[in-house]
Amino acid sequence: MRAVGIITAPIYTRLLTTAETGYANNFNNYVTIFTVVTCLCLIYSVGRAKLDFKEEFDSYMSSIQTLSSGFGAAVLLIVMLLCPAEGWLGYSRLIIFAMFLVLTIYPSVDYLQYKYRFEYRYKENIAISLILTILTVTMSIAFILLIPADKGGAKILGTVLPMLMVGLFCYINILVKGRTLYKREYWSYALKIGLPMIPHGLALILLSRMDTSMISRMCTYSDVGLYTSGYTIGTLLMFITNAVGNAWLPWFNERLYDGDLEAIKSKNKLMMEIGCALTLIFIGFAPMAVKLLYAKSYWECMWVVPAVALGTLCQYFYTNYVNVELFYKKTSLIAVNSIIAAFINYGLNSFFIPRYGYIAAAYTTLAGYFCLMCLHFICTRFIMRKRIYADGAYFIMLFLTTAAGLLLGTLYERIVIRYAVLAGFAAVLAIVRRNDIMKGIEWIRRRGR
Repeated sequence: MRAVGIITAPIYTRLLTTAETGYANNFNNYVTIFTVVTCLCLIYSVGRAKLDFKEEFDSYMSSIQTLSSGFGAAVLLIVMLLCPAEGWLGYSRLIIFAMFLVLTIYPSVDYLQYKYRFEYRYKENIAISLILTILTVTMSIAFILLIPADKGGAKILGTVLPMLMVGLFCYINILVKGRTLYKREYWSYALKIGLPMIPHGLALILLSRMDTSMISRMCTYSDVGLYTSGYTIGTLLMFITNAVGNAWLPWFNERLYDGDLEAIKSKNKLMMEIGCALTLIFIGFAPMAVKLLYAKSYWECMWVVPAVALGTLCQYFYTNYVNVELFYKKTSLIAVNSIIAAFINYGLNSFFIPRYGYIAAAYTTLAGYFCLMCLHFICTRFIMRKRIYADGAYFIMLFLTTAAGLLLGTLYERIVIRYAVLAGFAAVLAIVRRNDIMKGIEWIRRRGR
């Protein structure tokens, strides 16, 4: 859904006020948070299950989908019985119903896309994303124009209907292929991996999303709109890092399963170098992206982008360690780390947002993600005693990229100097690491076919 936010940003910022944008984005924020609980984090079991249930993978996916949707339906029933007539969380009862209906059905989209990822079926994955994007764009714009008295609610409606439609299609697809509603072995396997990840999922969501809620409480909906708009631009980098990570994870699991650590270490280092380079390029061109995509009233949000992009880079790095923890089914360690990072971020937000406004939230989130990377590194290297990556080089890369990225952020109003500095970074990198960069790009291109 981040793709939807980026593609439609020039349209929505001209159709909606910052307050209406904040209202609609807050709905998405709540959906993301509640999804962690209603889905029981079963999706985290899929990668390892592909190796442990090779010949029964379709049945496994069908079975855990039933468990997820059944629990989601039970939560929906309880919420509607308890929800007051005037609504909850600042939304009407009808919108609350739509929210929890999405939580019951839409997770099947994630299950099917995750399944395709581990089967190297990237074309089908892309097709699902494109269909969802097109439906969301067209329906959202249509409803906003048809319901001008409640544009925020119209935006939510235009997001919910495509999610339900595509979710129902994916649900049926998984069920027809797997033909399994219940198998105790599958449910037990998935719950053992998934349940400990619920605290992790909540903490991770809080780490990335609590900013929005705290800004809405300490500032205004207009500030929420500006922050989420800048955050959306900042996470555009995540399209690339997620694409690389999606291609990497199945291959990583297979190589680790076979004990081929040298191949993992060499290729992963190239991936991290490319990630650092792309982050600097992205930060350097971010002001141009903001001005192209958003109306002038939103341009202030560009100051959020550098910290968000660097936070995305931290996620890109720490995912390496999470992958190791997931492979060895050490999900409790993942949960503890995420909870600690979330508390750190909450404390920093509570101190800095009232004093420095919504822009401070981006930098506190960056600090939280860096702490999370350190925690995952400590667990993998010293508690699990697994030495797989070039850890020292990773921290040096991250420190240098962060310093350079923050420097570029201070030059946002000095266009010529900023581009000159960016060109200097690019020239040095191209000369020093030209061979490695080309090898890394070629490997990613082959994996994405």
